[in-house]
Amino acid sequence: MPSSDLKPAVIADPVTTEAIVLAGRKPARALRERRPAGRPIKLERSDYVLRSISYLTISLFALFCLLPFVLIVSASFSSESEIMKSGFGLLPKGFTFTAYEYIFKAPGQIIGSYIVTIVMTVTGTAVGLLIISMTGYALYRPDFRFRNQISFFIYFTTLFSAGLAPTFLWIGRTLDLRGNYLAVWLPLLMTPWLIILMKSFMRTVPFEIVESGKIDGAGDFRIFWQLALPMMKPALATVGLFLALGYWNEWYLSSLYLGSTVEFKPLQYQLYNVINTANALRNSVAGSNVSITDLPSNTLKMASAVVATGPILLLYPFVQKYFVSGIAVGAVKG
Repeated sequence: MPSSDLKPAVIADPVTTEAIVLAGRKPARALRERRPAGRPIKLERSDYVLRSISYLTISLFALFCLLPFVLIVSASFSSESEIMKSGFGLLPKGFTFTAYEYIFKAPGQIIGSYIVTIVMTVTGTAVGLLIISMTGYALYRPDFRFRNQISFFIYFTTLFSAGLAPTFLWIGRTLDLRGNYLAVWLPLLMTPWLIILMKSFMRTVPFEIVESGKIDGAGDFRIFWQLALPMMKPALATVGLFLALGYWNEWYLSSLYLGSTVEFKPLQYQLYNVINTANALRNSVAGSNVSITDLPSNTLKMASAVVATGPILLLYPFVQKYFVSGIAVGAVKG
């Protein structure tokens, strides 16, 4: 075929066209005409105004969320008499460690309560995540025959429950767990709402992954452990945070089933007893000639809040990214 019959190919991509045109020119000229990579987009004045308003709004909202915690920390270092006289403030009034000294007057008890709470939180969160993720995975699979019936029973428990008395008799007498940490650990292991949240998130995982695992000869548990579970990190972080908060903030079940039968109580229940003891002491000396202005009450509550929430505040920033994405994905119905 003669060379005159050859026609240049039509190139639809403008970037490729520009690269070919520049390649056919001299190198110096090509370098001069080449556009700088990553050049920032020029914003209009309206864009700067909108961004400024957005940043200001978010900053004010963050400040309003931070102020209550600042007040709590400030009040925990204030004297009870100054709190009763002039109220709370952003800075401590009559700086003192009296409230913390009252809480840590038996440091072994507080340390033991911390250890009990940490062990229950870590083990309960780990086991609960395994059970909830397996349950959500099973209910998500279309080839599971009874998934709709089981989902109905789980949802039914969110509307109706047996009540306190039958639950207390079942755990305390039938299972004989009164005075045992399992009486607090087992009821918090999984909740229907967390199962529904995990099931909703699993709908975003393509079922073709399960089918590809079956084609490769993998069993159900291996498909779950090696294929499905790595894709569930946002949901695992979200559910794990809810489980950890439930174990960490628990005090009601401890008051029902543990009481004074165990040496080391969970942290929240221990702090609850400390506050009740201080209030009882104030009431006992209220009718006498003893001054009660220096006995901690309000400051003790604030110091207890600081002691109880400190570890959770340190943990939350590490899981915030997964927590937000897990809530957003789990909230999508389909």
